[in-house]
Amino acid sequence: MLPAAASTLGACRSGPDFQLGPAATAPVPSLGQVGYGTALPVDYVLRQSDVISVTVFREPDLSLGETPISADGHISVPLLGTIQAAGLTTSELESQLERSLDAQYLRDANVSVNVLEAASHRVVVEGQVEQPGIFTFQPGTRLSGAIALAQGMVREADRSNVAIFRESPDGPTVAKFDYGAVQAGRMLDPVLMPGDRVVVGTSALSQGWQDALKAIPVFALFTRL
Repeated sequence: MLPAAASTLGACRSGPDFQLGPAATAPVPSLGQVGYGTALPVDYVLRQSDVISVTVFREPDLSLGETPISADGHISVPLLGTIQAAGLTTSELESQLERSLDAQYLRDANVSVNVLEAASHRVVVEGQVEQPGIFTFQPGTRLSGAIALAQGMVREADRSNVAIFRESPDGPTVAKFDYGAVQAGRMLDPVLMPGDRVVVGTSALSQGWQDALKAIPVFALFTRL
C-alpha cells in the first residue's frame, strides 16, 4: 500500500525534484541563482540616514562610533572634516579615508567601515498577508523576514506563488518563489534589497502582470521584464 501511495504522490508532483538534507548555502547556477545569494552584498552602497562606524586601527581618536550619514550624504571625520559617504560602497569609503589620512596625517592608514543600521532599507509587502505595508528592514533580512514583518500569510494564501519585484540598473526584474519550499529549506531564501516589492499570491496583480509571471519558471530568478 505504501509503495503505491508513494508512486501516486510522485506522479502528481510537478517541477524539479528537491533533494533532502540541509539547504544549500550558495546559489545554484543550474537554477538561475548566479549573482543572488543569502548574504548582504559586499558592495553595499551607503545611503542617507544609514548608521555606520569608522575604525582607524591604532588611532582611537580618529575613529567614529555610531555615526549617521546626514541628509546631504556626509559624515564628519576628525582631522578630515566633512566627507561624502552616501553613494559609495563601504570599501570605497575605506579607501577614500585611507588616502586622505595618508596624504595628511598618517602613514599606511588602515580603515574599516561597518554598517550598523541601514535606515534607508524599505520593502513593500502586499497581497495575501495579514498586514500589508511598507516596512524598514535590517541588512541581511531575507524573504522570510519580509513575510514576518507583515505578520505572516493569511490562511488561504497561495504560498506557491510569491513574487519579488526589484529595480536593477538594466530595468525592472522579477523572481518567483515557492514559499513552502523556502520554509522547508529546499529553495533559496533570498536577501532583500532596498526598494524590493514582495507580492504574496499573484492573483492580486493586474492581468498583465499575471500573464508575465506565468511565463517565468519558479526557478528563473530575477528575469528582466
